[in-house]
Amino acid sequence: MRVGVVVFPGSNCDRDTLHAARLAGAEAVPLWHETADLRGSSVVILPGGFAYGDYLRAGALARFSPVMSAVRAHVQRGGLVLGICNGFQVLAEAGLLPGALLRNASLRFEHRWVRLAVERRDTPFTRAVPPGILLRMPVAHGEGCYYLPDDELARLEASGQVLFRYAGPEGNPNGSLHDIAGIMDATGRVCGLMPHPERAAEAILGSDDGLLLLRSLVESGAAGVAA
Repeated sequence: MRVGVVVFPGSNCDRDTLHAARLAGAEAVPLWHETADLRGSSVVILPGGFAYGDYLRAGALARFSPVMSAVRAHVQRGGLVLGICNGFQVLAEAGLLPGALLRNASLRFEHRWVRLAVERRDTPFTRAVPPGILLRMPVAHGEGCYYLPDDELARLEASGQVLFRYAGPEGNPNGSLHDIAGIMDATGRVCGLMPHPERAAEAILGSDDGLLLLRSLVESGAAGVAA
């Protein structure tokens, strides 16, 4: 099962993500932003970093890369897509996920460990997560405050599209509404989250909880959830 990891100018977590996807059992390949060829990937991951230097605002320029037209077509065919940190910002800018990621409430770059409550375990992104645990992963971002207008936020909650929330003593690092750390689109095939599972994929890094999410994604792709 092949996982493609998009590489934009300014991506800095692509190699970590490739490594973590391989640990999760996938064949992982890089996808350069200037091509629309997904190289036969069943799953596509948009990694963290600072695509195009985050000029204008995070993800605003990356949404126009040729690879994003292929990502959009992949979703329309039923494929799975995960956006991590900057990748989440790109998916929101591209309209593939609802909402916006605003400047952190602290107006500072926040780099710390957090804990995540998993709201649902019946999704392609969480199927390998045991019940009743909080996931420990790091965040590293300046624009991670999730925002939607009140009426749209209520619909997001009602439809079960909130997948991860900040929890535990570490709390909410960025001021996200409803402590939202990650969401899905209405189809349940596109997910974005601000914490970095690829930086928590081996115990030597301080946690291997992130590998549960990547294994979920790889197992889902291998099971044919992705087209």
